Amino acid sequence: MRIFRPLDRYVFGEFWKIFAVTALGFPILLCVIDLTDHVDSYLSRKVPPADIALSYLFWIPDSMFMVLPAAVLFATVFSIGGFTRHAELTAAKASGISFYRMIAPILIGAFLAVGLDLALGKVVPPANQRRSELLLENKAQLGNNRYNFAFAAEYGRVYKAFELRTDSGRMRNLQIERKGAGPTYPTYLLSADSARYDRTTGRWTLINGAMNVVSDTTHTLNFTFKSAVDRHFVERPAEMMSKQRDPHDLTYDELTRFIRALERSGGDANLLRVERALKIAIPATCLIIALFGAPLATSTQRGGSAYGIAISLATTMIFLLMIQLTRAIGGKGVIPPDFAAWIPGVIFGFIGLILLARVRT
Repeated sequence: MRIFRPLDRYVFGEFWKIFAVTALGFPILLCVIDLTDHVDSYLSRKVPPADIALSYLFWIPDSMFMVLPAAVLFATVFSIGGFTRHAELTAAKASGISFYRMIAPILIGAFLAVGLDLALGKVVPPANQRRSELLLENKAQLGNNRYNFAFAAEYGRVYKAFELRTDSGRMRNLQIERKGAGPTYPTYLLSADSARYDRTTGRWTLINGAMNVVSDTTHTLNFTFKSAVDRHFVERPAEMMSKQRDPHDLTYDELTRFIRALERSGGDANLLRVERALKIAIPATCLIIALFGAPLATSTQRGGSAYGIAISLATTMIFLLMIQLTRAIGGKGVIPPDFAAWIPGVIFGFIGLILLARVRT
């Protein structure tokens, strides 16, 4: 007995054609809109036209990451809506094929979209960083020097320096502070007259410094040094010239390390926990939204394509608004942040199961 029948290949093909067009079409449209809004600022920065074009190529993974659930919804609604309007769904039922069996290839396509979106989630951070470099966004209005600044690094550490020079890879009057949370994770302050970056090893050497470790309120440990290498100090000079990276531009593992360090130091990591959960919840929504859209699509025959577009756009807008709402609520700690990211998917999944149960098979 063959698992994949000609009908399965036909249904999957119709779904995938619409999905591919939507998944690529929406990001391209967003690129055109964004370019129209920002082309003057790019040209004023004297960004070469070739770099502007390449930067939008690197932006496609980011725009596709949020668009894929909508692409799955459009593909589900229009493919099943087409089967309904052309009586193909009725013919399949007359041949003994249930609605659930009919949409099985679409669910397989949605599952593949989940994997694609998870892969995009890993590509987005380095792609966005490369885009910023091409558009000279991180190049400082700062030039080669930066004065009297603070830079938040990983492991809950904060760097403060009087001067940073990227051309020579040197810093003056450096302080490295980490806020602790008890004897097992103490607070410390590391200071040095200067620091020198080795471009070969990617490490900083601290010159003429001292370290103060505070394990609790009564005991401290102090020592001085002529020269030392901090193994956690791996940021390149250019990285400390740029603005802080948005949580959206951090990978899942980077966010996890940052959250652990922030929580150990007593900081509020709720918003970061929501962002981390969204990196899994948004791709998973591709499958959930297919379960929601499949039974909904059987009603599109009453209004044709316009009705299907209206349903898809309205659902997409509601979904995106719910993500923003639950992100804010979870970030404030009103509800558990790891659960907040899943609320839109849970709601759509619950409604989808009810609609599926009511479909005439």
